Parts: sequence; structure tokens; C-alpha cells
Amino acid sequence: MSQDPLVVFTPSGKRGRFAVGTPILTAARKLGVDLDSVCGGRGICSKCQVTPSYGEFSKHGVTVAEDALSEWNKVEQRYDDIRGLPKGRRLGCQATVQGDVVIDVPPESQVHKQVVRKRAEARDITLDPLVKLFYVAVEEPDMHEPSGDLERLVLALKEQWDLEDVKADLHILQGLQPVLRKGEWKVTVAVHLGDDENPPRIMHLWPGYYDGAVYGVAIDLGSTTIAAHLCDLATGEVVASSGLMNPQIRFGEDLMSRVSYSMMNPSGAQEMTDAVREGLNALFTQIASDAEIDKGLIMDVVVVCNPVMHHLLLGIDPFELGQAPFALATSNALRLRADDLNLSVHHSARVYLLPCIAGHVGADAAAVALSEAPDKSDDLVLVVDVGTNAEILLGDKTGVMACSSPTGPAFEGAQISAGQRAAPGAIERVEIDPATKEPRFKVIGSDLWSTEPGFDVAIATTGVTGICGSGIIEVIAEMRMAGLVDAGGLIGSPEQTGTDRCFADGRTYSYRLWDGDSDNGPIAVTNADIRAIQMAKAALYSGARLLMDKRGVDAVDRVVLAGAFGAHISAKHAMVLGMIPDCPLDKVTSAGNAAGTGARIALLNRAARAEIEETVRKIQKIETAVEPRFQEHFVNASAMPNAVEPFPILRSIVTLPDPSFNSGGGDGEDGGRRRRRRRG
Repeated sequence: MSQDPLVVFTPSGKRGRFAVGTPILTAARKLGVDLDSVCGGRGICSKCQVTPSYGEFSKHGVTVAEDALSEWNKVEQRYDDIRGLPKGRRLGCQATVQGDVVIDVPPESQVHKQVVRKRAEARDITLDPLVKLFYVAVEEPDMHEPSGDLERLVLALKEQWDLEDVKADLHILQGLQPVLRKGEWKVTVAVHLGDDENPPRIMHLWPGYYDGAVYGVAIDLGSTTIAAHLCDLATGEVVASSGLMNPQIRFGEDLMSRVSYSMMNPSGAQEMTDAVREGLNALFTQIASDAEIDKGLIMDVVVVCNPVMHHLLLGIDPFELGQAPFALATSNALRLRADDLNLSVHHSARVYLLPCIAGHVGADAAAVALSEAPDKSDDLVLVVDVGTNAEILLGDKTGVMACSSPTGPAFEGAQISAGQRAAPGAIERVEIDPATKEPRFKVIGSDLWSTEPGFDVAIATTGVTGICGSGIIEVIAEMRMAGLVDAGGLIGSPEQTGTDRCFADGRTYSYRLWDGDSDNGPIAVTNADIRAIQMAKAALYSGARLLMDKRGVDAVDRVVLAGAFGAHISAKHAMVLGMIPDCPLDKVTSAGNAAGTGARIALLNRAARAEIEETVRKIQKIETAVEPRFQEHFVNASAMPNAVEPFPILRSIVTLPDPSFNSGGGDGEDGGRRRRRRRG
């Protein structure tokens, strides 16, 4: 007897089998997928738009045929004729299941809209952008000294502003003469001042004096989210910040899944290139709308990203990054035209990509190095950019080393049973009373703890919908401090822990964090959740420890947590889990979105581009995949905080009970010590 077709939803990862003919919206509702609908499935509101993906998905174990959904119908055609559906989209209420299918729910179709927590950090930057405005008076044409209008404009720029050898694109020539005459031979010229590869170039002309602004965008192109900061190039002010989910996520949540997709599908790399460029263009439209400007005024773009995203943005198949020796097509900084990447900003706009450091240490790590400047530090600093792929820098004035570590998406709520991305209603802070084992928590969108009066009213519109990355870090660390989970990651039974919040869940136990309400069921932390976090944090710590080995040290002076997620991590909870090395808590700081800050520095200061290119050449690259001790550190770091490293500073601040639930009983103090000796 054949099985019903399998429907897999991304980015949630929820899946189930449904009979042929089941509407996608119905399947989503039955699985609890966050898919919006206001019109009750009549094809009017269009809020249930979804994007089906076709081809082979090894991660999900399915191959999606072209006829996996029902054919485009009259309702969809009518809506498309009147309002327009983006290419590749279907209405979830109209498209029905015909075969195994992977369905992406775009951010705008989700009820709980994504909060992209990447913001522009306040930073002193010496303002010296590459695009500047120059007001000039141009000599009128003369019968006795014939020369072209462009030549006289270039001469005016040289004589009045000392700009040498200025060039112009064809579109400037096409509109030059009417602009000069309308301005009565006085014009404002936007000039890209040039760089190591390009001479100065006229980008735009306005008749007379233009007193408006021109803009640049600094983009942090992450595996999961894309963040952009729109800057006034004359003042350096961040006039708008915006972000969206990386549309490539439907091809795989982690980088290696995307590399695999490109390997398994002949057109896979091009599909992902098209997706990320469309996402960037949507972001340009969004941020220009937020700032109420014409996106044609965006004349300079700086992009930082990891190597896989770097290659896919450029239209380069990332195949070689999927296997040793992880060769980049190029690691140098790139200076391109926006037209080269089909980006919908000013047609003469330039795009600068910071250099990559090594095979899996990208331009985002270079941007972190530019922002945090470990090469200028007197003390030994460990900089950790926490994300789906963590970039780690260790160094001081005497030298800097870098590596990457594949932490995966667990820190961002993926692979967690009740996990979700940071959105209103997500649990983000947790405390557990070590005596009563009772929890309290905060959710995004409310400042009240769950035990405080008014909490239910404060969350009435959002509810409690799941646990985001910072929440899962805190709850597991709190469980460890309350004696609910042992160092090896096992949750105890009700008898062992003294609370019925721990309940049997298959062959292991889970901890009930929230009892649920009429709208949402209970939220629990499972042993599988803890295992996912253990694997992620072990990868993170092992990368840091490997750099410390190479440096010949057992401790660092300070730790900087960078990245959108890193900005929300509690240093104490991170250390309880063993995510970062033992260190005084006051020496653990957050740099916020340091990669985005580095991109903004490179956007607003042209000398910074040469600086980071020189810095990157001096950074020593360590490839974790070929280092024998990485696996040893990984095994030790799977324990919380660590199987062999004592963490004396942490233990002077925090009491860590030492039960051993694996042996099945008691306080397990001896068993905990025996297990540490065996691993050591």
C-alpha cells in the first residue's frame, strides 16, 4: 500500500503526510506551520502565499517532481491578473498536494513576522566615502575652441576640485547635454572617486545645485538573515536599517546543505544565486521605502558574507567549498558594478566585497576584524561571531589567527522541538528556581516575567509561541544550574530531580517549561534539544580552543561575542554551557552585529578598505577540518561546561550540581567524577 505524499515546510522543518488533493494551507494548519490567512482560503487576501521548491533534497530525503502540486488555477490567475503574484509563488489555499513536496513559507506570509535582530552599532567612523558630490561651473561651448561637453565637464572637475582623469559611462553621455543646458552650465556631479582598480567616474548629474543626499548601503549577507544599513554618504548617518530572511533558506538551513543542493541539482547554484539577488533587491526596495528615498540614489554598496554566500552571490558554483582543501575561486576583495549582480540600485552604483580570509572564513570575519581590531589590542582577545557558521578570531598586536566552526542553526532555534526564530511571542529569557525547580521566562515583545501580574495581558496578541536561540541557551544553562540536567546532557526523572516538570518522553525525560493555554500547547525542552545545543556549542568551543592551542595559551584576557545572536547571549549562561572559555564575566562583552559594523566602516571610509585588505593578508588561517585535536576538543566540549577543563572562574561564581542521571540514581556525585576521569 503506497504512502500519502510527504509535505515538508521550511524554514520550520515541520513535515507530515497528507492525502492527494489536500490544500497546502490545510496541511500547514494541521502541522502548526506559521502560514497566514485572513480570507478563509477563498483566494482573496493572498496572505497564504508559498514557494514550492523542486528537485532533489537530500537533507529532507525527498525528490520533488514538477507536478508535485496541482496546476495553476483560475483563482490564482485572477489574483495574479489584478494584483500580481511574485514569480514562483502559489496560493496555499488553492495549490493542493499531488506528490512529495518542499514548501517554503516566506516571511511576509508568516503570522509571526521575523524580527531580524541586526542593528547598526554606534561607532565613531572617520567619514571619507568613495562617492561625493561636486558642484561645478562648466565653460560654455565656443565656435573658436571646439570641444565636447564631457571634456569641458571633466576639465571643470580638474580645475575646480583637483579631480584627475575622470571617466563617464554611456548613460552619462546620453543625458549630459540637456542637464548642462537646464542648469545654465552649472551642475552638481556625483563622482565615485576611484580605487586601486578604477579611475574616478561620474555617476550622476543634476542641473544647478543639488542639495539632496546620495546614499550607500552596508549589507551583512548571512546564511539565515540579510541585514542592511542605509547611510547618508555626506553625513555618515544611518537613515534606515532593515532586514529579511535569506530566501536561500528553502534550499537548506546550513551552508553544506546548500552546497549539497548545488551538487545534486544541475541548476541548483544558479537557483540560489537568483534567490539571493532577488532577496537583496527586495531589501533595497524595502529600505528605500522605509527611508522615503528613491533607491536610484543608492550609489555605493558594501557586502560582507561567508564564503559560500560570497560564491553564490557572485554566481560561482560553491562545489569546491564542499570538499577539502576548500578552495575559494578568489579570496581578494572585489570591486564590481551593481549591474554585474543585477542589483536594482543606481545603474552606475559600485559594489565592494571585503576579502575572504580562507576557505570557510569569509568576508564577514574580515569585517569583524575591521570592526573589533584584534590586531590593535594590547591584551589577548577572542572574538566569536556566533551564527549558523561561527567565525572565530584570536589575537593581539603580535598577530591574529582565524578559523570557522560549523555550529549549525540550533543556536537560532532550528533543530529545537519548540524552537523558532526571534519573533514576538518567542521565549528569550529563562530563570529556574534551584530549590523549587519552577521556571519563569520573558518573551519577545514584553518586558514582564511570566510570573508577574499583567503578563497574560501583555502577551495577549502574541501568545507564547516557542523558544528562540537566546532562550534555549538560557533554559539549558538554568537546568544545569538547578540540577535538572547532568554534565553529560541527560535530563533526570521526577524522582531524581524532585519535580514533576520532568516527565518521561520516550526513552528519556523532558522538562516542561510552560504549561500552555487554550491557544498553544505546552512547551518543553527535550533531551534531543539539549543534544543539538551540545553539538553546536562543542563545535564553537572546539574552534576557540584550537586557536588557543596554536597560540600556546590556556586562557584569554577577554571575549567578545559578535553577531546578531551573540548580542543577545548571556555571558554567564554561555559559560555554564561551555560555549566560550573560562573568563571573568566582566571581560565578556557583546559587539552586536560586528560584521555589519565592519561593512559600514568600509562603506563610509575608503582608507578602511585598503586597511582590511592588508590586515587579512597577515591573519593566520587555521582549517579546523584537518586539525587532529579538533575532534578531541569536540568530545570534551560536549559536556557542560567541559569534561576535562575545570572552569575555575565560573565555578567561583556559580554552583554547578554534579548529578549523574545515566547511572540511574541518587545525587550521583561520585558517578559524575568517575565519568570525567574516563573522558580525560
